[in-house]
Amino acid sequence: MRKSKKVFWLFLAPCLVTFCIAAVIPTITGFYYSLTDWDGLHAGCKFVFLDNYMNAIHDMYFRHAFIFTFQFVIVAVIAVNVVGFLAAMLVTENIKGRNFFRSVFFMPNLVGGVLVGFAWQFILCNVFDSIGTALGIDGLCDWLSTPKTGFWGMVLVVVWQMSGYMMLIYIAQIQNVPENLLESAKIDGANSLQCFVKIKLPLMMPAFTIGLFLTLTNCFKMYDQNLTLTGGGPAKATEMLTMDICNTAFSRNMYGMAQAKGIIFLIVVALITVSQLMFTKSKEVEM
Repeated sequence: MRKSKKVFWLFLAPCLVTFCIAAVIPTITGFYYSLTDWDGLHAGCKFVFLDNYMNAIHDMYFRHAFIFTFQFVIVAVIAVNVVGFLAAMLVTENIKGRNFFRSVFFMPNLVGGVLVGFAWQFILCNVFDSIGTALGIDGLCDWLSTPKTGFWGMVLVVVWQMSGYMMLIYIAQIQNVPENLLESAKIDGANSLQCFVKIKLPLMMPAFTIGLFLTLTNCFKMYDQNLTLTGGGPAKATEMLTMDICNTAFSRNMYGMAQAKGIIFLIVVALITVSQLMFTKSKEVEM
């Protein structure tokens, strides 16, 4: 037993060291700097304690970024998981070319966020504008130039990129549903809709737990697409929390205040994701 424990900790050590270097130490250091007025340039700094947190709460741009981020996350998380689930249901049916469709749906996830942002910026600003001008559809013109179109443009790009990955998670869970349960239900007179609602959906909850957690965390910390699509414009109307924190640190040279915003952001996201995990875990059923 002692030898096996030593081997266990030996194999676990690289992961623990990496986690401490990449997550624990930066978080502790960030909390320390959030209590100072450090500008990120000079070595000297003095403690201001909770002043940075109070200033962050009263910062108009931070409050707007907070609200905008929450609106975006709510819409994007629902859209990504609905599209991913529907795609999974489609490609698990007995249709021709389903493996091809799986590859096509998943392919956008392999493209980097910056490249996706620039590609879709060209599509939304140039291609859509040309089509709208040619067909006389004003709704396709001037995309990303207003807060409303910028919001929906980012949602569109995130759904296009992330739904394929969610599809794989839902495919794995759908294929894990025992066929004998479905056959028994059909023998008892249940139709396809009843089998889906009463059997498949409850057994899909582990996949929903993972899918919601991944999309929540990825949408909250999204930066690449926000930077390349809108850059936070017009007039910071589409600036998300991660961009506001980066701009506070590197554009306004208020590193201490940026760290305070980051700590607030960390606490809020942690509370939301833990609550989501607890809620969806409580809805899971055993097969």
